[in-house]
Amino acid sequence: MKLFDFSQKVNYKNEILAGLTVAMTMIPESLSFAILAGFPPLVGLYAAFIMGLVTAVLGGRPGLVSGGAGATVITLIALMKSHGMEYVFAAVALAGVIQILVGVFKFGKFIRLVPQPVMYGFVNGLAVVIFMSQLEQLKGADGSWLSGSPLYIMLGLIALTIAIVVGFPKITKAVPASLVAIVVVFLVVIGFGIETKTVADIASVQGGFPSFHVPDIAFNLETLQIIAPYALIMAAVGLTEGLLTLNLVDEITGTRGNSNRECIAQGTANIANGFFFGMGGCPMIAQTLVNLSAGSRARLSGIIAALTILLIILVGAPVIGMVPMAALVGVMAMVAFGTFEWASFRIINKMPKSDIFTGILVAVITIVLHNLALAVLIGVIISALVFAWESAKRIRARHYIDENGVKHYEIYGPLFFGSVTAFNEKFTIENDPQEVVIDFKESRVSDMSAIEALNTLASKYQKAGKKLRLQHLSPDCIQLLKTAETIIEINTPEDPAYKVAIENL
Repeated sequence: MKLFDFSQKVNYKNEILAGLTVAMTMIPESLSFAILAGFPPLVGLYAAFIMGLVTAVLGGRPGLVSGGAGATVITLIALMKSHGMEYVFAAVALAGVIQILVGVFKFGKFIRLVPQPVMYGFVNGLAVVIFMSQLEQLKGADGSWLSGSPLYIMLGLIALTIAIVVGFPKITKAVPASLVAIVVVFLVVIGFGIETKTVADIASVQGGFPSFHVPDIAFNLETLQIIAPYALIMAAVGLTEGLLTLNLVDEITGTRGNSNRECIAQGTANIANGFFFGMGGCPMIAQTLVNLSAGSRARLSGIIAALTILLIILVGAPVIGMVPMAALVGVMAMVAFGTFEWASFRIINKMPKSDIFTGILVAVITIVLHNLALAVLIGVIISALVFAWESAKRIRARHYIDENGVKHYEIYGPLFFGSVTAFNEKFTIENDPQEVVIDFKESRVSDMSAIEALNTLASKYQKAGKKLRLQHLSPDCIQLLKTAETIIEINTPEDPAYKVAIENL
Protein backbone atom coordinates (compact mmCIF):
# COMPACT_ATOMS: atom_id res chain seq x y z
CA MET A 1 0.00 0.00 0.00
CA LYS A 2 1.34 3.40 -0.99
CA LEU A 3 1.16 5.35 2.26
CA PHE A 4 2.83 8.62 1.30
CA ASP A 5 3.16 10.54 -1.93
CA PHE A 6 6.78 11.73 -1.82
CA SER A 7 6.36 13.57 -5.11
CA GLN A 8 3.98 15.99 -3.38
CA LYS A 9 5.45 19.32 -2.30
CA VAL A 10 4.83 19.69 1.45
CA ASN A 11 4.74 23.03 3.23
CA TYR A 12 6.23 21.86 6.53
CA LYS A 13 5.49 25.12 8.36
CA ASN A 14 1.79 24.96 7.47
CA GLU A 15 1.59 21.26 8.28
CA ILE A 16 3.19 21.61 11.73
CA LEU A 17 1.13 24.65 12.74
CA ALA A 18 -2.04 23.04 11.42
CA GLY A 19 -1.29 19.88 13.41
CA LEU A 20 -0.74 21.84 16.64
CA THR A 21 -3.95 23.81 16.11
CA VAL A 22 -5.95 20.64 15.44
CA ALA A 23 -4.57 19.02 18.60
CA MET A 24 -5.60 21.98 20.75
CA THR A 25 -9.14 21.97 19.35
CA MET A 26 -9.48 18.21 19.60
CA ILE A 27 -8.45 17.85 23.24
CA PRO A 28 -11.43 19.66 24.86
CA GLU A 29 -13.86 18.01 22.44
CA SER A 30 -12.52 14.50 23.08
CA LEU A 31 -12.59 15.09 26.83
CA SER A 32 -16.16 16.37 26.69
CA PHE A 33 -17.41 13.48 24.58
CA ALA A 34 -15.74 10.95 26.88
CA ILE A 35 -17.30 12.53 29.97
CA LEU A 36 -20.65 12.73 28.18
CA ALA A 37 -20.62 8.95 27.67
CA GLY A 38 -19.48 8.24 31.24
CA PHE A 39 -15.93 7.26 30.23
CA PRO A 40 -12.80 8.40 32.07
CA PRO A 41 -11.50 11.51 30.25
CA LEU A 42 -8.22 9.74 29.47
CA VAL A 43 -10.14 7.23 27.33
CA GLY A 44 -11.23 10.13 25.11
CA LEU A 45 -7.67 11.39 24.75
CA TYR A 46 -6.37 7.92 23.91
CA ALA A 47 -9.04 7.68 21.21
CA ALA A 48 -7.99 11.06 19.79
CA PHE A 49 -4.34 9.93 19.68
CA ILE A 50 -4.95 6.46 18.21
CA MET A 51 -7.62 7.48 15.68
CA GLY A 52 -5.62 10.53 14.62
CA LEU A 53 -2.33 8.67 14.11
CA VAL A 54 -3.63 5.53 12.39
CA THR A 55 -5.96 7.32 9.99
CA ALA A 56 -3.38 10.00 9.19
CA VAL A 57 -0.99 7.26 8.02
CA LEU A 58 -3.41 4.76 6.46
CA GLY A 59 -6.42 6.94 5.58
CA GLY A 60 -8.10 7.49 2.25
CA ARG A 61 -6.89 11.03 1.78
CA PRO A 62 -4.56 13.66 3.27
CA GLY A 63 -6.14 16.46 5.29
CA LEU A 64 -8.83 14.31 6.92
CA VAL A 65 -8.67 14.40 10.74
CA SER A 66 -10.10 11.64 12.94
CA GLY A 67 -10.59 11.48 16.69
CA GLY A 68 -12.97 10.52 19.47
CA ALA A 69 -16.05 11.96 17.79
CA GLY A 70 -19.44 12.49 19.43
CA ALA A 71 -21.31 10.82 16.58
CA THR A 72 -19.86 7.40 17.44
CA VAL A 73 -19.62 7.91 21.21
CA ILE A 74 -23.35 8.57 21.44
CA THR A 75 -24.07 5.11 20.03
CA LEU A 76 -22.18 3.50 22.93
CA ILE A 77 -23.79 5.31 25.88
CA ALA A 78 -26.49 2.69 26.42
CA LEU A 79 -23.93 -0.16 26.34
CA MET A 80 -21.71 1.70 28.82
CA LYS A 81 -24.60 2.14 31.26
CA SER A 82 -25.86 -1.43 30.97
CA HIS A 83 -22.64 -3.51 30.78
CA GLY A 84 -19.66 -1.26 31.49
CA MET A 85 -16.37 -0.24 29.94
CA GLU A 86 -14.99 -3.65 28.97
CA TYR A 87 -17.98 -4.39 26.75
CA VAL A 88 -17.55 -0.97 25.13
CA PHE A 89 -13.94 -1.78 24.21
CA ALA A 90 -15.07 -5.10 22.70
CA ALA A 91 -17.83 -3.36 20.73
CA VAL A 92 -15.36 -0.76 19.41
CA ALA A 93 -12.98 -3.50 18.20
CA LEU A 94 -15.84 -5.39 16.54
CA ALA A 95 -16.99 -2.18 14.86
CA GLY A 96 -13.48 -1.87 13.46
CA VAL A 97 -13.68 -5.36 11.97
CA ILE A 98 -17.00 -4.48 10.32
CA GLN A 99 -15.52 -1.27 8.87
CA ILE A 100 -12.54 -3.15 7.44
CA LEU A 101 -14.90 -5.64 5.77
CA VAL A 102 -16.84 -2.74 4.23
CA GLY A 103 -13.60 -1.40 2.78
CA VAL A 104 -12.34 -4.80 1.59
CA PHE A 105 -15.59 -5.52 -0.24
CA LYS A 106 -15.61 -1.97 -1.66
CA PHE A 107 -18.95 -0.89 -0.22
CA GLY A 108 -17.65 2.61 0.54
CA LYS A 109 -19.15 3.97 -2.67
CA PHE A 110 -22.67 3.49 -1.29
CA ILE A 111 -22.28 6.67 0.77
CA ARG A 112 -23.31 8.42 -2.46
CA LEU A 113 -26.85 7.18 -1.79
CA VAL A 114 -27.31 9.51 1.20
CA PRO A 115 -29.40 12.49 -0.02
CA GLN A 116 -28.84 16.06 1.14
CA PRO A 117 -32.10 16.32 3.17
CA VAL A 118 -31.01 13.25 5.15
CA MET A 119 -27.66 14.92 5.83
CA TYR A 120 -29.40 18.09 7.03
CA GLY A 121 -31.54 16.06 9.41
CA PHE A 122 -28.59 13.97 10.57
CA VAL A 123 -26.35 16.96 11.31
CA ASN A 124 -29.13 19.01 12.94
CA GLY A 125 -30.19 16.10 15.14
CA LEU A 126 -26.58 15.50 16.16
CA ALA A 127 -26.19 19.19 17.09
CA VAL A 128 -29.28 19.06 19.32
CA VAL A 129 -28.08 15.85 21.00
CA ILE A 130 -24.66 17.39 21.72
CA PHE A 131 -26.26 20.52 23.19
CA MET A 132 -28.78 18.66 25.34
CA SER A 133 -26.08 16.36 26.68
CA GLN A 134 -24.27 19.36 28.17
CA LEU A 135 -27.18 19.92 30.55
CA GLU A 136 -26.00 16.83 32.47
CA GLN A 137 -22.99 18.83 33.63
CA LEU A 138 -25.33 21.16 35.51
CA LYS A 139 -26.06 18.34 37.94
CA GLY A 140 -24.20 17.48 41.12
CA ALA A 141 -22.61 14.20 42.13
CA ASP A 142 -25.95 12.97 43.51
CA GLY A 143 -27.70 13.57 40.19
CA SER A 144 -29.72 16.59 41.36
CA TRP A 145 -29.63 19.93 39.56
CA LEU A 146 -27.21 22.54 40.86
CA SER A 147 -28.75 25.51 42.63
CA GLY A 148 -27.68 28.72 44.30
CA SER A 149 -24.08 29.90 44.01
CA PRO A 150 -22.67 26.74 42.34
CA LEU A 151 -25.25 27.07 39.55
CA TYR A 152 -24.66 30.80 39.06
CA ILE A 153 -20.89 30.32 39.01
CA MET A 154 -21.23 27.50 36.48
CA LEU A 155 -23.54 29.55 34.22
CA GLY A 156 -21.29 32.60 34.49
CA LEU A 157 -18.19 30.65 33.46
CA ILE A 158 -20.11 29.03 30.58
CA ALA A 159 -21.20 32.47 29.40
CA LEU A 160 -17.59 33.72 29.61
CA THR A 161 -16.42 30.73 27.56
CA ILE A 162 -19.04 31.32 24.86
CA ALA A 163 -18.23 35.05 24.74
CA ILE A 164 -14.54 34.30 24.15
CA VAL A 165 -15.26 31.66 21.50
CA VAL A 166 -17.49 34.13 19.65
CA GLY A 167 -15.40 37.25 20.10
CA PHE A 168 -11.77 36.13 19.93
CA PRO A 169 -11.76 35.30 16.18
CA LYS A 170 -12.57 38.98 15.53
CA ILE A 171 -9.20 39.85 17.10
CA THR A 172 -7.10 37.08 15.54
CA LYS A 173 -7.54 33.62 14.08
CA ALA A 174 -3.94 32.58 14.65
CA VAL A 175 -4.89 30.65 17.78
CA PRO A 176 -8.05 28.53 18.13
CA ALA A 177 -10.72 30.46 20.02
CA SER A 178 -11.85 27.37 21.96
CA LEU A 179 -8.33 26.88 23.27
CA VAL A 180 -8.10 30.52 24.33
CA ALA A 181 -11.49 30.26 26.06
CA ILE A 182 -10.44 27.19 28.04
CA VAL A 183 -7.13 28.81 29.09
CA VAL A 184 -8.78 32.10 30.13
CA VAL A 185 -11.53 30.40 32.16
CA PHE A 186 -8.92 28.11 33.69
CA LEU A 187 -6.80 31.11 34.76
CA VAL A 188 -9.85 32.97 36.09
CA VAL A 189 -10.86 30.01 38.26
CA ILE A 190 -7.30 29.47 39.54
CA GLY A 191 -6.53 33.19 39.97
CA PHE A 192 -9.68 34.02 41.94
CA GLY A 193 -9.84 30.70 43.78
CA ILE A 194 -13.32 29.95 42.44
CA GLU A 195 -14.76 26.63 43.54
CA THR A 196 -16.43 24.91 40.61
CA LYS A 197 -16.71 21.52 38.99
CA THR A 198 -13.50 20.38 37.23
CA VAL A 199 -12.45 17.44 35.06
CA ALA A 200 -10.79 15.86 38.12
CA ASP A 201 -14.19 15.79 39.85
CA ILE A 202 -15.42 13.51 37.08
CA ALA A 203 -12.42 11.17 36.86
CA SER A 204 -8.65 11.17 36.95
CA VAL A 205 -6.75 12.00 33.76
CA GLN A 206 -3.42 10.75 35.08
CA GLY A 207 -1.93 8.22 32.70
CA GLY A 208 0.91 7.19 30.47
CA PHE A 209 1.31 5.58 27.10
CA PRO A 210 -1.75 3.43 26.27
CA SER A 211 -0.94 -0.20 27.05
CA PHE A 212 -2.21 -3.32 25.32
CA HIS A 213 -5.28 -4.75 26.98
CA VAL A 214 -7.65 -7.53 25.96
CA PRO A 215 -11.24 -6.62 26.95
CA ASP A 216 -12.16 -8.49 30.13
CA ILE A 217 -15.31 -10.20 28.87
CA ALA A 218 -16.52 -13.72 28.26
CA PHE A 219 -15.79 -14.64 24.66
CA ASN A 220 -19.00 -16.48 23.81
CA LEU A 221 -22.13 -16.17 21.69
CA GLU A 222 -24.04 -14.38 24.45
CA THR A 223 -21.44 -11.62 24.60
CA LEU A 224 -21.48 -11.31 20.81
CA GLN A 225 -25.25 -10.89 20.88
CA ILE A 226 -24.84 -8.05 23.37
CA ILE A 227 -22.11 -6.10 21.59
CA ALA A 228 -22.94 -6.84 17.93
CA PRO A 229 -25.88 -4.37 17.59
CA TYR A 230 -23.83 -1.55 19.13
CA ALA A 231 -20.79 -2.42 17.00
CA LEU A 232 -22.88 -2.44 13.83
CA ILE A 233 -24.47 0.91 14.65
CA MET A 234 -21.12 2.46 15.58
CA ALA A 235 -19.51 1.15 12.39
CA ALA A 236 -22.34 2.51 10.25
CA VAL A 237 -22.35 5.91 11.96
CA GLY A 238 -18.56 6.19 11.78
CA LEU A 239 -18.45 5.30 8.10
CA THR A 240 -21.37 7.60 7.28
CA GLU A 241 -19.78 10.55 9.06
CA GLY A 242 -16.32 9.70 7.74
CA LEU A 243 -17.19 9.23 4.10
CA LEU A 244 -19.36 12.33 4.03
CA THR A 245 -16.44 14.27 5.52
CA LEU A 246 -14.16 12.73 2.89
CA ASN A 247 -16.49 13.97 0.13
CA LEU A 248 -16.43 17.43 1.71
CA VAL A 249 -12.61 17.49 1.65
CA ASP A 250 -12.69 16.33 -1.97
CA GLU A 251 -14.87 19.33 -2.86
CA ILE A 252 -12.72 21.82 -0.94
CA THR A 253 -9.37 20.60 -2.29
CA GLY A 254 -10.52 19.70 -5.80
CA THR A 255 -8.96 16.24 -5.45
CA ARG A 256 -10.34 12.75 -4.97
CA GLY A 257 -9.93 10.46 -1.98
CA ASN A 258 -10.35 6.71 -1.75
CA SER A 259 -13.47 5.85 0.26
CA ASN A 260 -12.70 2.13 0.58
CA ARG A 261 -9.20 2.80 1.89
CA GLU A 262 -10.68 5.21 4.42
CA CYS A 263 -13.04 2.47 5.62
CA ILE A 264 -10.08 0.14 6.19
CA ALA A 265 -8.14 2.87 8.02
CA GLN A 266 -11.08 3.66 10.30
CA GLY A 267 -11.55 -0.02 11.05
CA THR A 268 -7.86 -0.51 11.85
CA ALA A 269 -7.91 2.51 14.17
CA ASN A 270 -11.02 1.29 16.00
CA ILE A 271 -9.56 -2.19 16.51
CA ALA A 272 -6.50 -0.50 18.01
CA ASN A 273 -8.81 1.56 20.24
CA GLY A 274 -10.51 -1.56 21.51
CA PHE A 275 -7.21 -3.06 22.62
CA PHE A 276 -5.51 0.14 23.85
CA PHE A 277 -8.15 1.75 26.10
CA GLY A 278 -9.67 4.06 23.47
CA MET A 279 -13.36 4.85 23.07
CA GLY A 280 -13.15 4.71 19.28
CA GLY A 281 -14.19 7.41 16.85
CA CYS A 282 -14.35 8.59 13.28
CA PRO A 283 -13.36 11.61 11.13
CA MET A 284 -14.33 14.92 12.74
CA ILE A 285 -15.80 17.57 10.47
CA ALA A 286 -14.90 20.58 12.65
CA GLN A 287 -11.26 19.56 13.15
CA THR A 288 -10.92 18.66 9.46
CA LEU A 289 -12.10 22.14 8.47
CA VAL A 290 -9.69 23.68 10.99
CA ASN A 291 -6.90 21.61 9.45
CA LEU A 292 -7.71 22.64 5.88
CA SER A 293 -8.17 26.32 6.76
CA ALA A 294 -4.74 26.27 8.40
CA GLY A 295 -3.26 25.30 5.04
CA SER A 296 -2.72 21.56 5.47
CA ARG A 297 -2.84 19.41 2.35
CA ALA A 298 -0.64 16.46 3.41
CA ARG A 299 -0.70 13.69 6.02
CA LEU A 300 1.92 15.31 8.24
CA SER A 301 -0.50 17.60 10.08
CA GLY A 302 -2.61 14.66 11.27
CA ILE A 303 0.49 12.87 12.55
CA ILE A 304 1.68 16.03 14.35
CA ALA A 305 -1.75 16.47 15.96
CA ALA A 306 -1.83 12.89 17.24
CA LEU A 307 1.72 13.04 18.67
CA THR A 308 0.94 16.38 20.34
CA ILE A 309 -2.06 14.83 22.10
CA LEU A 310 0.13 11.92 23.30
CA LEU A 311 2.71 14.38 24.65
CA ILE A 312 0.01 16.23 26.57
CA ILE A 313 -1.25 12.93 28.02
CA LEU A 314 2.23 12.00 29.21
CA VAL A 315 3.25 15.40 30.58
CA GLY A 316 0.16 17.57 31.12
CA ALA A 317 -2.27 15.22 32.90
CA PRO A 318 -2.27 17.15 36.23
CA VAL A 319 -3.09 20.38 34.41
CA ILE A 320 -5.93 18.83 32.37
CA GLY A 321 -7.52 17.58 35.60
CA MET A 322 -7.85 21.18 36.82
CA VAL A 323 -9.75 22.35 33.71
CA PRO A 324 -13.19 23.71 34.74
CA MET A 325 -16.10 21.72 33.35
CA ALA A 326 -17.86 25.01 32.59
CA ALA A 327 -15.21 25.75 29.96
CA LEU A 328 -15.77 22.40 28.26
CA VAL A 329 -19.55 22.84 28.39
CA GLY A 330 -19.23 26.25 26.76
CA VAL A 331 -16.95 24.90 24.03
CA MET A 332 -19.31 22.00 23.33
CA ALA A 333 -22.30 24.32 23.23
CA MET A 334 -20.53 26.31 20.52
CA VAL A 335 -19.57 23.09 18.72
CA ALA A 336 -23.27 22.18 18.69
CA PHE A 337 -24.14 25.67 17.43
CA GLY A 338 -21.55 25.39 14.66
CA THR A 339 -22.60 21.84 13.76
CA PHE A 340 -26.22 22.84 13.18
CA GLU A 341 -26.99 23.47 9.49
CA TRP A 342 -28.61 26.88 9.80
CA ALA A 343 -28.68 27.08 6.00
CA SER A 344 -31.43 24.44 6.06
CA PHE A 345 -33.80 27.07 7.47
CA ARG A 346 -32.98 29.53 4.71
CA ILE A 347 -33.81 27.08 1.94
CA ILE A 348 -36.65 25.22 3.62
CA ASN A 349 -39.31 27.10 1.65
CA LYS A 350 -37.53 26.16 -1.58
CA MET A 351 -37.32 22.42 -0.84
CA PRO A 352 -39.92 19.83 -1.89
CA LYS A 353 -42.30 18.87 0.92
CA SER A 354 -41.00 15.30 0.86
CA ASP A 355 -37.45 16.54 1.51
CA ILE A 356 -38.61 18.73 4.39
CA PHE A 357 -40.46 15.80 5.95
CA THR A 358 -37.43 13.52 5.53
CA GLY A 359 -35.02 16.01 7.11
CA ILE A 360 -37.28 16.64 10.11
CA LEU A 361 -37.93 12.92 10.63
CA VAL A 362 -34.21 12.08 10.56
CA ALA A 363 -33.51 14.86 13.08
CA VAL A 364 -36.31 13.69 15.41
CA ILE A 365 -35.14 10.05 15.33
CA THR A 366 -31.58 11.17 16.04
CA ILE A 367 -32.69 13.28 19.01
CA VAL A 368 -35.17 10.83 20.53
CA LEU A 369 -33.38 7.51 19.95
CA HIS A 370 -29.75 8.71 19.79
CA ASN A 371 -29.44 6.20 16.93
CA LEU A 372 -27.81 8.05 14.06
CA ALA A 373 -27.43 5.00 11.82
CA LEU A 374 -31.13 4.14 12.10
CA ALA A 375 -32.06 7.75 11.40
CA VAL A 376 -29.93 7.86 8.25
CA LEU A 377 -31.22 4.46 7.09
CA ILE A 378 -34.87 5.51 7.48
CA GLY A 379 -34.13 8.79 5.71
CA VAL A 380 -32.50 7.00 2.78
CA ILE A 381 -35.43 4.56 2.52
CA ILE A 382 -38.00 7.37 2.50
CA SER A 383 -36.01 9.33 -0.09
CA ALA A 384 -35.72 6.20 -2.24
CA LEU A 385 -39.47 5.56 -2.08
CA VAL A 386 -40.23 9.18 -2.99
CA PHE A 387 -37.79 8.95 -5.90
CA ALA A 388 -39.39 5.68 -7.05
CA TRP A 389 -42.86 7.25 -6.91
CA GLU A 390 -41.77 10.33 -8.87
CA SER A 391 -39.93 8.20 -11.43
CA ALA A 392 -42.96 5.93 -11.83
CA LYS A 393 -45.06 8.91 -12.92
CA ARG A 394 -42.59 9.86 -15.63
CA ILE A 395 -42.69 6.83 -17.92
CA ARG A 396 -44.06 7.81 -21.34
CA ALA A 397 -44.62 6.14 -24.71
CA ARG A 398 -44.58 7.65 -28.20
CA HIS A 399 -46.10 5.43 -30.89
CA TYR A 400 -46.36 5.49 -34.66
CA ILE A 401 -46.86 3.08 -37.61
CA ASP A 402 -44.11 2.93 -40.25
CA GLU A 403 -44.45 2.41 -44.00
CA ASN A 404 -44.40 -1.39 -43.55
CA GLY A 405 -47.38 -1.32 -41.24
CA VAL A 406 -45.29 -2.07 -38.13
CA LYS A 407 -46.33 -0.21 -34.99
CA HIS A 408 -43.47 1.24 -32.91
CA TYR A 409 -43.70 2.11 -29.21
CA GLU A 410 -40.79 4.34 -28.10
CA ILE A 411 -40.54 4.15 -24.29
CA TYR A 412 -39.15 7.03 -22.24
CA GLY A 413 -38.29 6.63 -18.56
CA PRO A 414 -37.24 3.62 -16.44
CA LEU A 415 -39.35 0.48 -16.37
CA PHE A 416 -39.35 -0.88 -12.81
CA PHE A 417 -41.76 -2.05 -10.11
CA GLY A 418 -43.25 1.42 -9.66
CA SER A 419 -43.93 2.14 -13.33
CA VAL A 420 -45.20 -1.21 -14.69
CA THR A 421 -48.88 -0.27 -14.21
CA ALA A 422 -48.52 2.94 -16.21
CA PHE A 423 -46.41 1.04 -18.78
CA ASN A 424 -49.13 -1.59 -19.36
CA GLU A 425 -51.72 1.13 -19.91
CA LYS A 426 -49.79 2.46 -22.95
CA PHE A 427 -50.61 -0.53 -25.19
CA THR A 428 -53.76 -1.19 -27.24
CA ILE A 429 -53.23 -4.87 -28.08
CA GLU A 430 -56.58 -5.47 -29.83
CA ASN A 431 -56.17 -2.48 -32.15
CA ASP A 432 -52.46 -2.98 -32.89
CA PRO A 433 -51.27 -4.42 -36.26
CA GLN A 434 -49.75 -7.90 -36.67
CA GLU A 435 -46.22 -6.73 -35.85
CA VAL A 436 -45.25 -4.50 -32.91
CA VAL A 437 -41.84 -3.13 -31.85
CA ILE A 438 -41.08 -1.74 -28.38
CA ASP A 439 -37.99 0.49 -28.46
CA PHE A 440 -36.08 0.89 -25.18
CA LYS A 441 -33.42 3.26 -26.50
CA GLU A 442 -34.54 5.95 -24.02
CA SER A 443 -35.56 3.52 -21.30
CA ARG A 444 -34.21 0.67 -19.26
CA VAL A 445 -35.59 -2.59 -17.91
CA SER A 446 -34.55 -2.35 -14.26
CA ASP A 447 -35.92 -5.24 -12.19
CA MET A 448 -37.90 -8.48 -12.14
CA SER A 449 -41.21 -6.62 -11.89
CA ALA A 450 -40.36 -5.07 -15.25
CA ILE A 451 -39.41 -8.49 -16.67
CA GLU A 452 -42.71 -9.97 -15.52
CA ALA A 453 -44.58 -7.06 -17.10
CA LEU A 454 -42.84 -7.74 -20.44
CA ASN A 455 -43.55 -11.46 -20.18
CA THR A 456 -47.23 -10.78 -19.51
CA LEU A 457 -47.38 -8.29 -22.38
CA ALA A 458 -45.68 -10.76 -24.74
CA SER A 459 -48.17 -13.47 -23.77
CA LYS A 460 -51.08 -11.17 -24.54
CA TYR A 461 -49.71 -10.34 -27.99
CA GLN A 462 -49.06 -14.03 -28.64
CA LYS A 463 -52.64 -14.95 -27.71
CA ALA A 464 -53.83 -12.25 -30.09
CA GLY A 465 -51.75 -13.89 -32.86
CA LYS A 466 -49.37 -10.93 -33.12
CA LYS A 467 -45.59 -10.69 -33.14
CA LEU A 468 -43.71 -8.59 -30.54
CA ARG A 469 -40.10 -7.43 -30.83
CA LEU A 470 -38.00 -5.56 -28.26
CA GLN A 471 -35.18 -3.28 -29.40
CA HIS A 472 -32.23 -1.50 -27.81
CA LEU A 473 -32.01 -3.54 -24.66
CA SER A 474 -28.76 -3.57 -22.69
CA PRO A 475 -26.96 -6.95 -22.30
CA ASP A 476 -28.06 -7.36 -18.67
CA CYS A 477 -31.68 -6.80 -19.70
CA ILE A 478 -31.32 -9.43 -22.43
CA GLN A 479 -29.99 -11.89 -19.86
CA LEU A 480 -32.98 -11.24 -17.62
CA LEU A 481 -35.37 -11.78 -20.53
CA LYS A 482 -34.16 -15.28 -21.36
CA THR A 483 -37.25 -16.66 -19.67
CA ALA A 484 -39.29 -15.08 -22.48
CA GLU A 485 -36.99 -15.92 -25.41
CA THR A 486 -39.49 -18.34 -26.98
CA ILE A 487 -42.05 -15.59 -27.56
CA ILE A 488 -39.94 -12.40 -27.71
CA GLU A 489 -37.58 -11.56 -30.54
CA ILE A 490 -34.75 -9.34 -29.32
CA ASN A 491 -32.72 -7.11 -31.61
CA THR A 492 -29.26 -7.39 -30.04
CA PRO A 493 -26.70 -5.96 -32.55
CA GLU A 494 -27.73 -2.37 -31.87
CA ASP A 495 -28.00 -2.71 -28.10
CA PRO A 496 -25.69 -0.32 -26.18
CA ALA A 497 -23.30 -1.43 -23.42
CA TYR A 498 -23.83 0.39 -20.15
CA LYS A 499 -20.71 1.07 -18.03
CA VAL A 500 -20.61 1.61 -14.27
CA ALA A 501 -18.12 3.89 -12.50
CA ILE A 502 -15.75 2.03 -10.14
CA GLU A 503 -13.24 3.05 -7.47
CA ASN A 504 -10.23 2.99 -9.80
CA LEU A 505 -7.79 5.78 -9.10
